[in-house]
Order: sequence, then structure tokens, then C-alpha cells
Amino acid sequence: MPAPDQHRQPRRPQGGGPRGGQRSRQKPSDRAKHAEPARFAAYTLLRAVDEGAYANLEFPSILRRHRLDARDAAFATELAFGTLRMQGFYDAVIVQAAGRPTAKIDAGVLDVLRLGAHQLLGMRVPSHAAADQTVGLARTVSGAGASGFVNAVMRRVSERTREEWLELVVPEGGSTAALATEYSHPEWVVSALRGALLGHGRATAETVDGELRALLESDNTPAKVSLVARPGLASVDELVEAGATASETSPLGAVLDHGDPGAVPAIRERRAAVQDEGSQLLAVALATAPVTAEVPARWLDLCAGPGGKSGVLGALALEAGADLVAVEVSEHRAQLVRTTLEPITARAAATGRRVEVRTADGREVGVTEPAAYGRVLVDAPCTGLGALRRRPEARWRRQPGDLAQLGPLQRDLLRSALDAVAPGGLVGYATCSPHPAETTFVVRDVLKKRDDIEVVDARDLFRDASGEVLHDLGDGPEVQLWPHVHGTDAMFFTLLRKKA
Repeated sequence: MPAPDQHRQPRRPQGGGPRGGQRSRQKPSDRAKHAEPARFAAYTLLRAVDEGAYANLEFPSILRRHRLDARDAAFATELAFGTLRMQGFYDAVIVQAAGRPTAKIDAGVLDVLRLGAHQLLGMRVPSHAAADQTVGLARTVSGAGASGFVNAVMRRVSERTREEWLELVVPEGGSTAALATEYSHPEWVVSALRGALLGHGRATAETVDGELRALLESDNTPAKVSLVARPGLASVDELVEAGATASETSPLGAVLDHGDPGAVPAIRERRAAVQDEGSQLLAVALATAPVTAEVPARWLDLCAGPGGKSGVLGALALEAGADLVAVEVSEHRAQLVRTTLEPITARAAATGRRVEVRTADGREVGVTEPAAYGRVLVDAPCTGLGALRRRPEARWRRQPGDLAQLGPLQRDLLRSALDAVAPGGLVGYATCSPHPAETTFVVRDVLKKRDDIEVVDARDLFRDASGEVLHDLGDGPEVQLWPHVHGTDAMFFTLLRKKA
């Protein structure tokens, strides 16, 4: 983050500035004595994320512990997740307002300031309420000594509008650094997404700037709650009757505009699930692609945890008269898969089929079970750069070095899958990242050393709820989805067939 002297120093606007009339004049000692529960819940999540927690997994339990009603829970969610998304921009503002780098601010106090900045610059919270409650939160979590500092910084932040702060802290010239600050992404991620847009043919040198801005903006727009009806266990109509709206993108999907997904009976009973529509589409694509020879009626999910895609693939396998084997190297994640698949496992037993979850290394399956499967899904571990709108903290947690660490694993898993599939069978390689180093480069490198594999054009298999081929899928043969184009995570999918 830039040091204070790297940008123009803030000047106090004449007459108190555009927000000056709303600013609270209270002394810190006169402010709220304690943190309001919704704001304290948001702070609790930020501290948990700083210690390594995943926001989407941690926050439901935080909300339950604080016993927030629906309105306060919605406020806490918007506050916490919005702060995580825009953390980079808010840190640049705080550096200017505090007159010191963020490294010189206590981590807990910094999170309090970030929450306060989001209320002032990213939410419709009156300045006096934002300042009052933020100082109260500081007093609760860090003591009276920190509240004076927080009060002073909040006062300075409130002296400018969001647009004025952008003008102040964003470097001039439209550089990568400028986009990184304006859209609150690390610089390396901005560069990587630019390269992905060009590498997948979504943009040209002339159009990439506009496409990149649209993609970065979509990362900062909260994703809708997408549901999937697992075939044979639930239907889209059932989800609609429970309050959702049928998806236009996925034939298995629905969108929940409000309310708790856990209150939907089909989700509570694991007959349906929360799942991005892009993930639904790639599972359907692998399940419906034609094979060119008789293949085993056994399907394989090679990297199954935590089980979302296994849930769809397993349900589709049963409908096609096939068994499913789900492999996961982590015992904890394997247990999550077992729990997710319980209704499918029971249905399989009742129909004479089999669903099995194994704790094993997917890299070894091709050796131990060569040519044993008719269809194989490799949902490879990746940086997750295509799901930043759903996982706002991931942009700050991932590092460029992760690409070098994940690359060998991705290639080994794909090689194992190609060995495990029978002649005439299909392998789907997928990532929730559009980065070429995790997508096309992996497939290209693995296929260099094989003459028994052909690439299948997968575009015709990605069909929306009306049965039409999804728009703007590129030149093929692979498919790259985009949040700002398709409203899904940036899922990548290549379909490979072993020659019969």
C-alpha cells in the first residue's frame, strides 16, 4: 500500500466539505459506549479472516452466536463482505487519513477503521451514525485509548466523498496500480485477469481495458444466491415453490433473492444445494457429452471435496444408470462429501447402484485403476481467481507464487484422470480460475506427451434453461465463463476424449 507521501495530502475542504454538515461533533467520550451487535459481528468476521478463516464458512456461525434478526444479519453481511472486498481502497484512504502506513496500525484497530470507512464510503449510513458506532466498536474491542485515534481518522475520512477519495488516492494514468486501487484488487491479480481476458480471446488489445474494468467491477458486486436441484431428488419447481426464481442460465438452477437458503426444505435435506450456475453447467456438460464406444458405467470425481459438483454428478450418474466414485485426499473434506452425498447414496442403494467416497490421492488413481471409468471430472485445486465475488478475502490471501505450487499438482491430476478413463470415455478438466497458467497451459502441457487423447468442442454442451447454447462462449474448443458476461463464476472447462 502506498506510503502517505506518495499521493497528494488531503486538504480540509472549505466550510467542512461535502459531508461536513452531517459529521458528528461529539467527543469520543460522548459517543456510543459499546459496539452495536451487527457491527460487532462484522468485526468478529474480519478478525477471523485475518487468522485464516473462510468468510463464507465462518459467518453463518457468527450470525447465530450473535442472534441477529434478519434485518441486522443483512446489515452485518453487507458491512463485513463489502469491507473485505474493498479493503485495498479503504487502506489507501486510511493511510492518508491517519498519516501513517497500515503496518503501523494495530490489526484490530485497522479492521475497525476499515468497517468505518465502508459505512462512510460504501453504504448509506449517515456520517454521524457511522462515526458514533465505529468509535463505540473501537472502545469495546481495543479500549478507550484507541477510540480517540479512531474518532480522528473517521472525522478525516468523512470530510470527503467516495469520488473525492478516489481522485486523491488512485494514481493517475489508468495503470495497473490505478485499477488495483480503484477496484480494490492486488496488482498481480489485475495483471493476471488482463492476461486471462486476452489469452482466452475474450478481449483484444483494443477492447481489453473496458472488459477488464467490467470484470473487476463484477468481482465487487455481491453474487446472487444460486441453488441447484439435484436431479431425481429435487426439482426446480420445488425450489420455486419455496421462494426461489427459476434460473435462466442453468436447467437445474434457481436464484434465491432473499431469505436463508437453509430454510428451504430441499436444501436442509441435501436434495438441493447452494451452487454457482457455472459449476452446475460443467457437471451437466460432462454427464451429457456423447461417448464413442461402450465404456464402464462408473463415473469418477477425482477432486471431490467439499462435494458440490459430486452432488450434481452423482445424481446425473444414477439417472444414467452409472455408479459414482468420489475421491478426496483430505479426510475432513472427504467426510463433507459423504455428508453431502447421503441422499444420493441412499437412492443409489435403493436402485441397485453404488456411490462411494474414498479418502485417497487422486494422482494415484490412474495407476491403481487404469481405464476403469467412463467419465472423469477433474475439478482441480486452483487459485480461485474466478470466484472473487463469492470469496472476497481470497484476493488478499492468494499470492503469485501459488501458481507455481499448484501447476504441478494440476498436471498430475489431469494425467491420472486420462489414465483412469477407458478408451472412448471422457475427462472434464475444470478450474474456478481463468488464469492461463491453470487452464489452457495445463491442458496443452499434458497433451504434448500423449497421442491417445483428442479435445472435444464443449461449447454445444453448455445450454441454458431454455435449451439454447449459452452466448459468448468464445472460439472453443474449451469453454471459459465470465462473471461480467454470463453472471457465473469464471469457470474454465476442457473436454477430452480417450481415443477408442
